[in-house]
Amino acid sequence: MLASRLIKSLKFKQVVPEKYDDFLVSAVTQDTREITQNSIFIAISGSRIDGHTLVNEAVKKGAAMIVAQKKVACGDRPVVYVENTNRAMAILSDKFYGSPSEAMRMIGVTGTNGKTTVTHIIEEIFREHGEKTGLIGTMYRRIGKKIYPTKNTTPDIITLQRTLNEMVKQDVSSVAMEVSSIALVQGRVWGIDFDIAVFTNLTRDHLDYHKTMANYAHAKSLLFSQLGNGYGAKKDCKVAILNVDDPVGRKLEEDTAAHVLTYGVKHEAMIRATNIVIHSQGTDFDLSVFGKKQHLKVKMVGLFNVYNILASYAAAYTAGLDSKEIISTLTSFKGVKGRLQLIPTPLGISAIVDYSHTPDGLLNALETINDFAKRKVFCVIGCGGDRDHGKRPKMAQIALQYSDYPIFTSDNPRSEDPQKIIEDMLQGIPQNSDVKVIVDRRAAIEYAIEKAQPSDIVLIAGKGHEDYQIINGKKNHFDDVEEAEQAFKKRGAF
Repeated sequence: MLASRLIKSLKFKQVVPEKYDDFLVSAVTQDTREITQNSIFIAISGSRIDGHTLVNEAVKKGAAMIVAQKKVACGDRPVVYVENTNRAMAILSDKFYGSPSEAMRMIGVTGTNGKTTVTHIIEEIFREHGEKTGLIGTMYRRIGKKIYPTKNTTPDIITLQRTLNEMVKQDVSSVAMEVSSIALVQGRVWGIDFDIAVFTNLTRDHLDYHKTMANYAHAKSLLFSQLGNGYGAKKDCKVAILNVDDPVGRKLEEDTAAHVLTYGVKHEAMIRATNIVIHSQGTDFDLSVFGKKQHLKVKMVGLFNVYNILASYAAAYTAGLDSKEIISTLTSFKGVKGRLQLIPTPLGISAIVDYSHTPDGLLNALETINDFAKRKVFCVIGCGGDRDHGKRPKMAQIALQYSDYPIFTSDNPRSEDPQKIIEDMLQGIPQNSDVKVIVDRRAAIEYAIEKAQPSDIVLIAGKGHEDYQIINGKKNHFDDVEEAEQAFKKRGAF
């Protein structure tokens, strides 16, 4: 695409000089490492690095045009001045990659907990329906069966548009995508033409970034207020799928002009679960869809997974899939790696690995386990470094109240002192409480599994699917499932 045609998509701009030699654009990027000859470099003022200071480096590497919001000097290279380079980046990347979200069914899922599970269930439903699918989220990006690594739950807008473009090339028809609150605030989904937006729930998380729960709730609301926000939006109707058992879900009905489909357990909803029975092998419940009931036996355990199933059913139902097809997938789906992932052993001791890194997530996991635990429950738990300090004592209190043997350890301390993080967790815990502190996570897991007796359950919480641990800024391989299996081997289980 010619540069002149591409920047024409920016309605308000100043080009200096006005006349320049046109060229075919090879890439649009804000990352100097991605620059090739005839790239357009977008200078973004980030929290750590100001891209305006990298303009000369970009020019040396082959950038033929600069997009900036501050005065820059870059020799004879044309500069496109705009008010907001983040917005310009969203518009330019959408145009450069051919507005790929308009060519597919886009389903965005937001909320504190459940995003990963819901997107995986949705993807599985559409795949079993015979469609080629795409998935973007915390664990990876997936196109069909091919997996690509990801750094953030929601990628930067250029990576996202590039990924969607590749999905279009590979004939993907439906995309299930996790949409984080931080990405919404930072405009990382500007220009993505969502057809269906799903809200799971809102509990404490990311307050190191959002500062208040009100700000956090507002961030989530952006997905629904911007529903159908593409720069060349499709004419199909947009649908907001809302959990009305969560007060924020009720509020979101006021924040969107889209059609609304509600789901829930406690309150009346268009799609509802009743008569819920939770057991160690799964969950049974009655599914009511606009008053029409049928009984389901699913392999996923826990009340929170009932909510995940309802949200997924609602998304597929909205897309027009047959109810029998949807239910067929729901009843066979076994879950997602690191989400209440069971590690059974011939010793009669079970370890469960779960990505419960928020107070509500931990509470959900422990309440679910307590519903079917026959004896004692061990809980190995830590809190991440360089994140919300306020949730640390809350996590500790939940572990103390809902498990028999809480063991406080490291999660991802990042740049913080692991011992200091545990001290934060211990605030508010009575001094005579039966809490074990083992800073080394491997040792903590080994201790719990060594002490557990037949019919006990060991919950290893916080990291879930993650296969690394960051200590002093260094990323080391560490997988809770692998560590649990090694600890069981020492007891002669395998």
